[in-house]
Amino acid sequence: MKKQNKQVVGTFRDGIKTRLTIISIFLFLFGAALIARLAFLQIIQHDTLVAQSEKQYLRTVKTHFGRGMIYDRNLNELARNVEVESIFVNPSEILDRKSAARILSATLKLEQDQVLKKISSKKHFVWIKRKCSLDEVVSLKKANLAGVGYLSEQKRFYPKRELAANVLGFVGMDNQGLAGIEYAYQNKLKGATFRRVMERDARGRSIHSNEGLRNSSAGSYDLVLTLDEVIQFTTEYHLKKQVERFKASSGMAIVMNPYTGEIYAMANVPQFNPNHYGVFPSHTWRNNTIASSYEPGSIFKPIIAATALDKGLAKPQDKFFCENGTLKIGGVYIREASNHKYDWLTMSDIIAKSSNIGAIKIAQKVGEKHFYEYIRNFGFGEKSNLSLPGESAGQLKDPKNWTDLSLASISFGHEIAVTPIQMVSALAAIANGGNLMEPRIVHALIKNSRVIESFKPKVVRRVISEKTSREMIELLKSVVTTGTGGKAALEGFDVAGKTGTAQKYNMETRSYSKTEFISSFIGFAPADSPRLVILVMIDNPKEAHWGSVVAAPVFQKIAKKALRYLNVPSSKERIFILDRA
Repeated sequence: MKKQNKQVVGTFRDGIKTRLTIISIFLFLFGAALIARLAFLQIIQHDTLVAQSEKQYLRTVKTHFGRGMIYDRNLNELARNVEVESIFVNPSEILDRKSAARILSATLKLEQDQVLKKISSKKHFVWIKRKCSLDEVVSLKKANLAGVGYLSEQKRFYPKRELAANVLGFVGMDNQGLAGIEYAYQNKLKGATFRRVMERDARGRSIHSNEGLRNSSAGSYDLVLTLDEVIQFTTEYHLKKQVERFKASSGMAIVMNPYTGEIYAMANVPQFNPNHYGVFPSHTWRNNTIASSYEPGSIFKPIIAATALDKGLAKPQDKFFCENGTLKIGGVYIREASNHKYDWLTMSDIIAKSSNIGAIKIAQKVGEKHFYEYIRNFGFGEKSNLSLPGESAGQLKDPKNWTDLSLASISFGHEIAVTPIQMVSALAAIANGGNLMEPRIVHALIKNSRVIESFKPKVVRRVISEKTSREMIELLKSVVTTGTGGKAALEGFDVAGKTGTAQKYNMETRSYSKTEFISSFIGFAPADSPRLVILVMIDNPKEAHWGSVVAAPVFQKIAKKALRYLNVPSSKERIFILDRA
């Protein structure tokens, strides 16, 4: 019996030992698995899990601060930044979404369905409207909606509204330059991009800080332009008035310093407000003074005259037979404007009276080779290297592609397309003694109130001699004193210039229109010591179309105001100063 009891006890102990061993092995394996899992999570999956954890509590939002300022030549502000607030929501905090959508859409002038869709998102951060007006923010804060948050940003602001808008351009929602100077100098102006961490509390409510944003302009540059605010306003004002008066399609004007190439004004009509560029037709954003090319008409005649004089092929008093108003070339009859019937005219009279046939006769004496060479030397057929986007090179055919009519047509500004900036630069070369200057719109780069880079006048090349320049000035003065440009005359100042009335080419009919024109005047003053070269072009005026009637008066008004503003003495004042000296 005792032996049997011992066997039972032994069997029981062996069972317990076996079970303990199994349990120990299980615990060991469980512990090993737990340790392995912890090692996997803590070491291998550490970065991924941390990121996922932070994502539950944090949101990174990009904001842009400190874009560089833009000034005119006298440091008047043309573009700056203002601090505004943008509105976002945390949908998880919004209890009555339909009511919230109704209030948000009404206050912020948004589509209610779109707002409801946004605030129904499962995300914890959703933009509702960026860069809101002060009235919108004040009104919404009064509503005291749960789940609505406000974030400080900077918005580009153009304090002078339409002034020089086509030159300045505009920026997008994230302060990136989209047009004009803003686009061309994006890398200099762009400021700083901040990744702002939006921490949320246990209830998912956003917590953010503006710390570090106030000094965010340290990395950006400010731009000083060559534009003069006063001359720009004067140019835009008188150009717009004339475009409206003649119900024209558009208008352009440029004011340039002929000796430095600095552009004091660059105007386009119709205008747009870059603060609200989206509500204006996109064609109004275009800077047509550089981006569009036109057949210039008679304002191109000084180029053939300068070529003939500079090559010694003609003199100002040389006479040319003008065929009594009609010339046949290759089966095509070319007539004078307004059916004038000139017989013999001097070169000076040809320019003063704007004789088409006279220009052809000069061109025939010059020949294709020399004429093409000087056209190129004056800068036509190539970009001017102005630091603005979208510049056109115009259209100038190689002489090998010229027809029998090309030499004649180009001599009076047809069968060639030029940009206004090319035209004003070419006349500046005639005015300044013969040097083609590179046009400039940017004067300097500034950083931390210090000039980092200043842009100096640059001579591209000499085009004509000083003697030819003086002769051309006399020819162009006669346009205003005895010729077609009488309405450009200024009391107290000698003016040199040229009128132009170009028929527009109709691509559908493949012929020149008899009802659509580009009216223009280009000139400089004072003629013998020019301070300003001014080009005015008005596209498709109604009622009248002659450049002498439509464009020349605008030149006169701009020049009168600008010369007085620049304190340029009149001829009488100069005599008085010399007498006193």
